[in-house]
Amino acid sequence: MIAGGAGAVAAADDPARVMTKQQGWCPHVVVRRLPLVLDDVCDYPRFAGNPVVDEFGIRSYLGAPLIDRTGTTLGTICIVDLEPRPWGRPGLEFIKAKAAEMVEMIHERERRTI
Repeated sequence: MIAGGAGAVAAADDPARVMTKQQGWCPHVVVRRLPLVLDDVCDYPRFAGNPVVDEFGIRSYLGAPLIDRTGTTLGTICIVDLEPRPWGRPGLEFIKAKAAEMVEMIHERERRTI
């Protein structure tokens, strides 16, 4: 989901919701296995050149890995915005908590299917 600074959210059939796995910043989170906080992606030369900056207008990113109890990185949970956003420590703690909640939901689902 792409949320705009004015609260706009892309529709499910909006092509802005679809990216290749090489686009965006989630692949960096998966490889590093650490949260990534980018208040303004244009402040980071390594990330400013990402195609989603120009193609989708994404300016800020907040993401955390989803790591299960076996140590496997399942993916990420992330929030993006079309405007720079000062995520700071509260944003980091929020995304880490959401990642932990999501992993717990996955583990709970596994327990129910066994």
